[in-house]
Amino acid sequence: MEECIGQIMRRENVREALSRLRAALKKEGQKEYAKKLLGDGEAVLPLLEDSDAKVRKNAAALLGDLSIPSAAQALFEAYQKEETLFVRGTLLGALEKTDPAPYGKELAERYRVLCAQEIKEEEKKHIRDELHALERILRREGRAPYHTFTGWNQRYTVLLTTDYKYAQVTADQITAYKKAIHPLGVQAVTDRLAELTEIRTFRELLFVIGLHEKLTIADGPEAFGTALAESKLLSLLERSHKEHAPFYFRIDIKAGLSLEERSRYTKRAAAVIEEKTGRKLLNAPDEYEFEIRMVLDKYEKIHVFLKMATVPMGRFFYRKETIAASIHPSRAALLFALAKPYLKKRAQILDPCCGVGTMLVERHRLLPVRESYGIDYFGEAIDKARINAEAAGLETHFIHRDFLDFTHSYPFDEIIANMPVRGKRTKEEQDDFYGCFFEKAQTLLAPGGIMLLYSNETGFIKKQLRLRSSFKLLEEYPIRPRDSFYLFILRLSGKPGGKTAG
Repeated sequence: MEECIGQIMRRENVREALSRLRAALKKEGQKEYAKKLLGDGEAVLPLLEDSDAKVRKNAAALLGDLSIPSAAQALFEAYQKEETLFVRGTLLGALEKTDPAPYGKELAERYRVLCAQEIKEEEKKHIRDELHALERILRREGRAPYHTFTGWNQRYTVLLTTDYKYAQVTADQITAYKKAIHPLGVQAVTDRLAELTEIRTFRELLFVIGLHEKLTIADGPEAFGTALAESKLLSLLERSHKEHAPFYFRIDIKAGLSLEERSRYTKRAAAVIEEKTGRKLLNAPDEYEFEIRMVLDKYEKIHVFLKMATVPMGRFFYRKETIAASIHPSRAALLFALAKPYLKKRAQILDPCCGVGTMLVERHRLLPVRESYGIDYFGEAIDKARINAEAAGLETHFIHRDFLDFTHSYPFDEIIANMPVRGKRTKEEQDDFYGCFFEKAQTLLAPGGIMLLYSNETGFIKKQLRLRSSFKLLEEYPIRPRDSFYLFILRLSGKPGGKTAG
């Protein structure tokens, strides 16, 4: 690195020295040391006026890498004077990393002028880079709108994504003009969007975007971008939001393409969308509000859905904290919806592996609970469960303890558990764990009580049922059969019981 800086100071092989220094900084991560040797960038500033365009470009890129705020004025002045297109975007990128705030008005005007120009085909790539850099700066400085969803009473065709096998559970909760089971969940035509956002058993709310022609991935990104620009996507966004364009999006492809193929396809398609919508739709993969999701069916036909981050979804507002093993709340809600016929109001409930409390909160949301306890041996999970329960407005007792060591003065009506995965346990250790778990559960569950287990250890559960006639298997639901996750609904023998009414 010292050799590169020495060459820059002496103005020897400057273009190559700048390039090598940038590579060294990425590898060695010695920004502060490089700043000191370069006089806090002062030695580089004159190179912004070098006669060699590539030297100017590399010098600007280096100043951006070093993030030197005092270089902002020189970068802005160089940008104003720069006539070489491939340098302009780099100057803006460097300015973005320093202090562009004082120049917001001038940059906004430059952006307006560029958008109004008719651009030659051979200049499009470099102008596009310049526009993207300007857009990032203007967003950062608050000169571009973020959007407020206002289209609650308009009619939409939407898709609620769910487990296909249990899509009817969600469909039964939807009031719509039309609704049908879809391979990805439930599709519906509705003008009661607010009601849909309260349903707990779906994972994502997507808006269906129809294309005027049938396309496959083989038709290429230009055809896809053109079809999307000519669809009703833009008009949907404009009529359902308070603020005007531009709307910031990213494209996500659900298809069997390599990462490189996806990147190449999405960049090209996004460029076409930007151009053909007059930059009312802007590609912003790191700051997007709208995700354009492209899904291929079994015939390789493209289907397009839109996910709007602007639509408030408060149904799981309580979920402030999570851990890696946390169950998604929509999955927990589905489990309880399936088990509802066996559950009762005002039950006393125990979750012996409560994690951050998601199962307990979703059980409370389904039917009123008299009292609930959550136990976990992982202290961080218990701390987070308390935060989530407080956010949900629940009075739940959380205890940092191993379930096998837990005792209580009276039995529980229900034991609910998202069972821990095997992890580093051997098969024998996991077998022992399930044996101890069932033995302990039997002492804590009231006669006729219900036990709900969500587990990928079907064999161990079936073994315990063979060994313990006190437990009866009421229902077995394959939830994620590919991963062997099932919901088991069990009853402890005692007072006869069946499905509850309603």
